[in-house]
Amino acid sequence: MQNPNLIGGRSVMLRVHFTSEDLLRTRLAAGPHPLWEAILSATLLGNRDGQAVFDGWRLCARSALRHLPPEQIRLIRCLAPPSGDFPDFLTPPQEAQDLAAGIEGVLSTPSQRIRQELAVLPRLPKWTRPLMDGEPGALRTLGQSLRAYYTCAVGTHWQRIQALTDADRGVRARAVLHGGVEAMLESFRPTLRWNRPVLEADYPTDRDLRLAGRGLLLVPSVFCWRTPVTFIDPGLPPTLVYPVNRGPRWWAGHQTDPRRGQALRRLLGESRAMALRAVEDGCTTGELARRTGLALPTASQHATILREAGLIASTRRGNTVIHTLTPLGRDVLTANPG
Repeated sequence: MQNPNLIGGRSVMLRVHFTSEDLLRTRLAAGPHPLWEAILSATLLGNRDGQAVFDGWRLCARSALRHLPPEQIRLIRCLAPPSGDFPDFLTPPQEAQDLAAGIEGVLSTPSQRIRQELAVLPRLPKWTRPLMDGEPGALRTLGQSLRAYYTCAVGTHWQRIQALTDADRGVRARAVLHGGVEAMLESFRPTLRWNRPVLEADYPTDRDLRLAGRGLLLVPSVFCWRTPVTFIDPGLPPTLVYPVNRGPRWWAGHQTDPRRGQALRRLLGESRAMALRAVEDGCTTGELARRTGLALPTASQHATILREAGLIASTRRGNTVIHTLTPLGRDVLTANPG
């Protein structure tokens, strides 16, 4: 059978070309992007990719989405199809923003650009004409649809999404500290492959992205599946959304874990509070033991209890496990500065 990732005998991939200046300007986003997560999740909702990872979330999301007006669901499904491209304007390139600012960016898109970018969709029904013309009523409906969809399908899991992306950012930050930006780029294997001066990744189409001194923004994502995603328009700020590690029950997290109450009760005590404080900047299990003066097995046990309670997230990189605070863990430390 012919390899679907080959064109004329060569691999189909995305190649991001760096200069020395680009390496200096490459950075990691401060957290997940609400609209990227919303749009990527909408594409997953319409297909069967990653069944073991996403089917539990799909069941939960579809149940919640039944309460939305049909025209809102129809619009989201049209703009974020289960395969192929979606318009760039749905994910504004601002690096740090909340949902409201992101939707405001979408609605301020010039009508000419909306019309051009909607052309990437293979079949546009006639009822999308007001949106293509940038009519105010159609834009309001788009904003309401994005907000409602996010609330039902993404927002209820946002704390867990932040925890998973924070854990990933901890891994990348440690790579930068130990070896600079190139070490961080190397840490993305096998999803992204750094072969200086080119970052390569499997991709649906064969494409070259030349940064030309603009640098690259790397955005962690829970709903990005297998291959990274970038803008269609090469003139937009270079952005690469990449998938983070997550297990089959990532979407439930500690919220539905029956061990949570027991773990929180067991959490009370000086040594575990000290362990939680030691994880504040991110650390391995060995570093946790050294920072707290605990034996390695004891430090490992405390990390397990903290993780079961939803206060830390742990990410394995080779033979090393890196622990970082979840938003809940950070809130506990903020509320208890002593």
